[in-house]
Amino acid sequence: MRMLRCVLCGFAIFTFGTSSPPLQAQTHPETAPGTGRLYGIRLGLLVHDIGGLWAQTRAEGGADVNAEIVFRKPSCMLWGGAILPNFGLSINSQGDTSKIYGGVVWEFFFSNGLFFNIGTGLAFHNGQLESDDSNKKELGSRILFREPIEFGITFCERHRISILFDHVSNAYLARPNEGLDTLGVRYGYQF
Repeated sequence: MRMLRCVLCGFAIFTFGTSSPPLQAQTHPETAPGTGRLYGIRLGLLVHDIGGLWAQTRAEGGADVNAEIVFRKPSCMLWGGAILPNFGLSINSQGDTSKIYGGVVWEFFFSNGLFFNIGTGLAFHNGQLESDDSNKKELGSRILFREPIEFGITFCERHRISILFDHVSNAYLARPNEGLDTLGVRYGYQF
């Protein structure tokens, strides 16, 4: 049911963004007037260890409070998108697996305010490597690969609302490798 609500919310954001008059879109990080190192901040609430997606299993619960910083420099352009470094953390409300992470996001933004990004990086977590407890994930190694996918809309030039999917796992470089998926909503502010 939660997954259905998230999909419907994403569809509403997409429909609103494509059927309404263009909103003031953000400027590209390479041409933005800001001279600081920060591109934006993101704050969100994510459903922890959502089942039936990439990880295929569900064991842990609660919600994750997420905070992320995206840096303006160093960056580069590739195929119409900007590759930007990021650093963040997700803290679980029930004491299950929390993580800090860093990497890059490859962001594409459009004149009507819509944006989409994918990324890659590494995450360090405090969860279980192996466990006999059926309510804990077995993640196999302390450092995991992280792959986020996010889409949303920018409004009033500096504000954003988005849906974020985040997957972490050890890519079968260690055993076990149950992986962990989160899905939720984030608010962002562009500098």
